[in-house]
Amino acid sequence: MENFSNILVISRMIPYCLEAIKVGVSLACKYDAKLLVMHLVSNPVDMMAVNAPGLFPNEQYKNYMDSHQEAKEQLDKLIKEVIRDGFSIKELVTDRDPVEEIVKVVKEEKIDLMLMSAHEEGRIEHVLFGGENDAILRKMPCSIMLVKK
Repeated sequence: MENFSNILVISRMIPYCLEAIKVGVSLACKYDAKLLVMHLVSNPVDMMAVNAPGLFPNEQYKNYMDSHQEAKEQLDKLIKEVIRDGFSIKELVTDRDPVEEIVKVVKEEKIDLMLMSAHEEGRIEHVLFGGENDAILRKMPCSIMLVKK
């Protein structure tokens, strides 16, 4: 087995990612590695790029921005449940194209190992993320671990 120095945990749906974060913390401690957690926020339409006046109702845009804050708060709470004193975790929240963003972070941060939850998908999750997950797995230049409960 390799000696991992940079580990990335991908979080898509907060309730399902706890186990992957726990495994990430455990591996980071074992290998004295740097740990990053990236939470992917769903963005069906790139609202930041197309934020033209009147295109989206103000309430919809506000709800979208609130979802970013909520994701960050949930991720902070989740991480506080599993971290140890003195152990730092770099947190990233993004709504960009998941495949592109993950590949970018993997390259920039020199990630050795990426962890993703392998929860059982329902039909909706499969429709929303099924193709993305396949693309992520194919394009990663690092080792990948799927974490099951």
